[in-house]
Amino acid sequence: MNRKPWSEIEVKVLRWAYADSLTADIAKALGRPVGQVYAKAGKLGLRKGTEFLVTDRSGRIFKGGKLGTATQFKVGMVPANKGTRRPGYAPGNMASTQFKPGNRPHTWVPVGSFRVNPDGYLERKINDRPGESHVRWKPVHRLVWTEANGQVPPGHVVVFRPGRRTTDLAAITLDAVELVTRRELMARNTVHNLHAELLPVVRLRAQLSRVINQRAKESAA
Repeated sequence: MNRKPWSEIEVKVLRWAYADSLTADIAKALGRPVGQVYAKAGKLGLRKGTEFLVTDRSGRIFKGGKLGTATQFKVGMVPANKGTRRPGYAPGNMASTQFKPGNRPHTWVPVGSFRVNPDGYLERKINDRPGESHVRWKPVHRLVWTEANGQVPPGHVVVFRPGRRTTDLAAITLDAVELVTRRELMARNTVHNLHAELLPVVRLRAQLSRVINQRAKESAA
């Protein structure tokens, strides 16, 4: 098992690519076992992006997707264990330790609470809906903009104006944020504006993108 420490560049690549790439592709590009990539991503608090998770490439089964349709239960099929257990029944002492309706984990906080996410942005809890944490937590700078202007148009993102990024709630005001296209955001982050130490990250990301594109073509063939 490869136990080499994670370099700063590898961590930056992982943060950059994890949300919208297959973990296996990232592991291949970094030359690490998939398990190590998952473990490191978990420690960093990284998660897959919503847009990636609703594609068949994510490996997840979802309504409207094609993955797993051949083995899905069809209307009218009867489970093999139907009638073998009473509703709500659990053998032994299991029933006494099962979560009851309304129980909440010890990490629960009320709607309206704030936190700073792993990327350094202040987020606010907006609901108690189940699912991924991004369903319940939204970046405050994005909420400030949408509360004044409505939903973010497709192909656009809400960002802090240059020099205005902060986690101070009082300083995250409408004049501190702006709506830009993804193309504009890419131009701001172009390689020509990066510090020399980040150039290897850009090159490694390009390598990773080639691997991902190749895997996508192979899957589609």
